[in-house]
Amino acid sequence: MGERKVLNKYYPPDFDPAEMPKRKRPKTNDMKVRMMLPMTVQCRTCGHFMYKGTKFNTRKEDVLGQDYLGIQIYRFYYRCRNCAAEFTMKTDPKTSDYLLEEGASRNYEPWREQEKEKVLTKQEREEEEMGNAMKALENRTLESKREMDIMAALDEMRTLKSRHSQVHMIL
Repeated sequence: MGERKVLNKYYPPDFDPAEMPKRKRPKTNDMKVRMMLPMTVQCRTCGHFMYKGTKFNTRKEDVLGQDYLGIQIYRFYYRCRNCAAEFTMKTDPKTSDYLLEEGASRNYEPWREQEKEKVLTKQEREEEEMGNAMKALENRTLESKREMDIMAALDEMRTLKSRHSQVHMIL
């Protein structure tokens, strides 16, 4: 029993590490990883929902020939818990997200649409202001007016709250 607790192992004097058989590595650099689903997905084969945070044993591989600004892109292979159909997703470093490739569909997430709309309106506004200095000035004044209105409403709420806190009911 004590022999399994030692840090050093015995190597005979005639041991040659060069004669050990070498392990062949796959070209795609596959690796088995245990990870959680980053989003809720629905299997296209059986319709089963797999929710965000569900743990899976996945197969991870490097996507050969694809990278984004030197960042390696990975592909993950999952299996449905209900029907064992395989679905794949790969990393998308451009948007800091994942893309479902096949076998499953991503659930609708309304906050994603809102974020996309915000980005699009901001880009349109910047393009509009690019060549027109007057439009840029108008947009800045409208923005400052909106901020002043918000601050006034907030100040009004604070005064109302302080007034209500001073009122005492006598029974």
